[in-house]
Amino acid sequence: MLTSIGKFSKSFFIKLLVGIIILPFVFWGMGDVFRGGNQNIIASIDSKKISTQEFVEYLRRLNLDESQIKSLPKSDLIEKILSEYIGKKVMILEIKKLGITVNDNSLRNIIKNDTLFFKDKKFSRTEYEKFLIKSGVTAPLFEENIAEQEKKRQFLSSLSSGIIIPEILVNKEYRKENQSKTIKYIDLEKYHSKNKPSDKDKKELYERNKNVFFTEFKSIHYALIDPEKISGSKEYDETFFKKLDGIENNILDGQSYDETVKTYNLESISLKKINAKKEDENKKKVANLSDELFKMIYNLKSSSAPEIVNMGNKYYLVEIFNVEKKTRLFNDPEVQEALNAQLNFKKKIENNTSIVKDISLGVLSAEQLEKFAVENELEIKSYKIDNLKQNEIFSEGIIKRIFLTKDGQIDLITNNTLTKSFLILAIKTEYRDLKKDSNDYEKFEAKARLNLINKIYQTHDNNLNEKYKVELNQKTIDRVKNSF
Repeated sequence: MLTSIGKFSKSFFIKLLVGIIILPFVFWGMGDVFRGGNQNIIASIDSKKISTQEFVEYLRRLNLDESQIKSLPKSDLIEKILSEYIGKKVMILEIKKLGITVNDNSLRNIIKNDTLFFKDKKFSRTEYEKFLIKSGVTAPLFEENIAEQEKKRQFLSSLSSGIIIPEILVNKEYRKENQSKTIKYIDLEKYHSKNKPSDKDKKELYERNKNVFFTEFKSIHYALIDPEKISGSKEYDETFFKKLDGIENNILDGQSYDETVKTYNLESISLKKINAKKEDENKKKVANLSDELFKMIYNLKSSSAPEIVNMGNKYYLVEIFNVEKKTRLFNDPEVQEALNAQLNFKKKIENNTSIVKDISLGVLSAEQLEKFAVENELEIKSYKIDNLKQNEIFSEGIIKRIFLTKDGQIDLITNNTLTKSFLILAIKTEYRDLKKDSNDYEKFEAKARLNLINKIYQTHDNNLNEKYKVELNQKTIDRVKNSF
């Protein structure tokens, strides 16, 4: 079922739900708090017990990859999954108490209006059934899941309905992005790059992670599904698409690539041991295959099973029939680049952590900024930011962080990838106000509403943590971890 949910997340309905809320039951450090002593019970919510079998079945449905399974005994992944699972169970209890239901008509409308099951711009029962077959899930089980998702959506909507946003909150959101700020700053790039990774450190990192330094070579078949060969016409007409549906159904029933090619007399092309750069083992580039089509074929997850792909209004039968991994040597330029990047990233984290600690302890204050610059041979520069798009030096994301810095405050601000790091001292801020008849008012009212809703969700989560008594059987959790 989890596989089907993952595929179904392409649809608008599931996109709406993913990431909205996860109830934050935090269990770390609680120890063996379960008092019942029953080894078949892994946790309880009030008087409702979660059996080991129930949780293990849930684990199996998650389709964890091999590396995740191997890490289970040594990591806290089991605890995290259990935490999320209990959060889902608590939400179900709340939904039942509120009496939220989804009738058959509503469920039918949700499915019929999902474009994932459309053909020729309308719902197709055939497309729906194909989806179920590919996903390996029955219609009742899938529809039960959709109903549960809709109940959750209604539950979350009920928490935030009828909210009126005060004008002061709208202006607060507007000011976050609309201000002028005079600052002093130090670019920390030179500070981070002064110590280059040693060969010893790189060699140790390589030996510890040798299994991740490899090149994957895939061998593939592909064949253009020529409309003239399968339907007798050069046009991609209704007859062609009926024949195409037939091919797809045969593949789902187990027909092999070779059998399909032979049945329809398709012209098959084979490429052996090709890497993601479209090169063979001798670094010879593959010709006569577009980069777009190659990328689509190469990135297919399944192997030894044919699939039909659509590219540029043409349809192809494709199959990855072999995958090999070749270890890359320590002196490989790309391996060296990766090792340097990893060690530099680690060093940046350590440096930034030390700076943030000094700021929090008052060791690095506004008064000490010049001393820090002199000791590390860095330059302090002055700058005035007038808007978010003023990105000669700072990206929009960094400017948003700078705008949150109070006058007289010093802060370390980085981008998400740590490729840019700055020490910022805010000198003077000038705010702009938002008029209610402005074209931007609705935009910032929506932002204020979203922030308020998130706070409501967080408050509700905290209330649930107090409302439900959750207990864990740590011995059983350890037993489950060690069984993998």
